[in-house]
Amino acid sequence: MKMSRQFPLNALRVFECTARQMSFTKAGEELGLTQTAVSYQVKLLEDTLGEQLFLRRPRQVTLTEAGEKLAPKISEAFALMNDAIASLKDTPEGTLIIHATATFAARWLARHLGTFQLANPGMAVRLETSQELIDFSRTQADVAIRTGKGNWPGLRAHFLLKSHFTPMLSPELAATIGGVKTPADLLKLRIIDPGDIWWPIWFAAAGMPDVDLSGRPSSKFGAQAVEAAAAIAGQGVAILRPEFYTDDVALGRLIQPLETLAHDGTDYWLVYAESRRNVPKIRAFRTWITAMLPDAMPDRSA
Repeated sequence: MKMSRQFPLNALRVFECTARQMSFTKAGEELGLTQTAVSYQVKLLEDTLGEQLFLRRPRQVTLTEAGEKLAPKISEAFALMNDAIASLKDTPEGTLIIHATATFAARWLARHLGTFQLANPGMAVRLETSQELIDFSRTQADVAIRTGKGNWPGLRAHFLLKSHFTPMLSPELAATIGGVKTPADLLKLRIIDPGDIWWPIWFAAAGMPDVDLSGRPSSKFGAQAVEAAAAIAGQGVAILRPEFYTDDVALGRLIQPLETLAHDGTDYWLVYAESRRNVPKIRAFRTWITAMLPDAMPDRSA
């Protein structure tokens, strides 16, 4: 079909929002339109294309085969237009917004992000941290660093790092019991966050599947980086990803007393909305971070 000046671009915007929300009512709320106006715009687009885009059922709408083909392309087109316009203005939308866990941000990203900015001097960067999984449709974040299995619907995922873990502590604390030579030695010391699910996984990998830490004093610091700080201060044994703490080991602030590493099936991933995979600032960050991490793999579309 040849696109003319009369092609209903507003109807495309309504279609994109409805396909994303899977609801005429929610699309209307987002766009400030009545449900009737949303329905009219979708019908106008269907008439223009000569294709039915939605199956309308009581209290539910679903995309037809034609709608499923069209929706991701239209979402991508609007994302590219928004990014092009934002790049001309000094607005938050013109900034690369990265969301990451506090530990990854503090122990890896903050140390290397300067090289990305040197390679992209015209691009502003904003880093936000939390332990929560963000909803890209409800936040300004362009990309996120997540831990998981890489199978988030609607997102592209690129493997970055394997998330294995092992107990670490200060050498001074280890010396109070004559050193940590076996997994059982750890039970002589205070365990930081004994309720962490990593502990039973690690003890099982170390040959002690029956270890029960439930009776120990509870402590929960909310982020691995904070637990590492407590371990450096000699407050107990933390279970950490050792590659994040090589500097602390080199400076003698932490030790990894045992070689056993465990893995819970989750890893670090770079993720972003499928519809925005070709946005220039996202492409630039994806190229940079996958080059910086030698084990990073091609994208895994969800």
